Amino acid sequence: MNELTKAEEQVMQYVWKLDKAFLKDIVEQFPEPKPAYTTISTVVRVLVRKKFLQFETFGKVRRYSPAISKQQYFSQHFKNVIGNFFNGSTSSFASFFAESDTLNLTEMEQMKAILEEKIKTLKENDE
Repeated sequence: MNELTKAEEQVMQYVWKLDKAFLKDIVEQFPEPKPAYTTISTVVRVLVRKKFLQFETFGKVRRYSPAISKQQYFSQHFKNVIGNFFNGSTSSFASFFAESDTLNLTEMEQMKAILEEKIKTLKENDE
C-alpha cells in the first residue's frame, strides 16, 4: 500500500469523515483560506489512481467514497513506522514511549489499562 502525502492524507481525513462526498463537499471541509478547487481536484484524482478513493458517476459529477478504511490505512501505516524506525520490533516501539517524555503518567496509565484489558480478553479466548 502506498503512503499518503500530507495533502492526500488531509483529503482522505475529510472523505473518511463524510463517507461519501462530491468534490464540492470535500472543498467545503477545508478551513479558510481554502486551497484552489483545481488543486483539491488533482489530489482527488491521484487518490483514485492510488486506489484510496472510489467513485460513482452521476451525469457529469462523481461522488467519492473511501476504498480503504481509516483503520486499514492506519494499521498499515503503523506497521511501516514500526518496520522503518524500530526494526519491526513492537517491544522497541513500546520502550521508546516508556523511556521518552512523550507521554505523561495519566496517558501511560491509560495505555497500561488498555493493554491489560486486551491481554485479559486474549487469555479468555484461549481458554
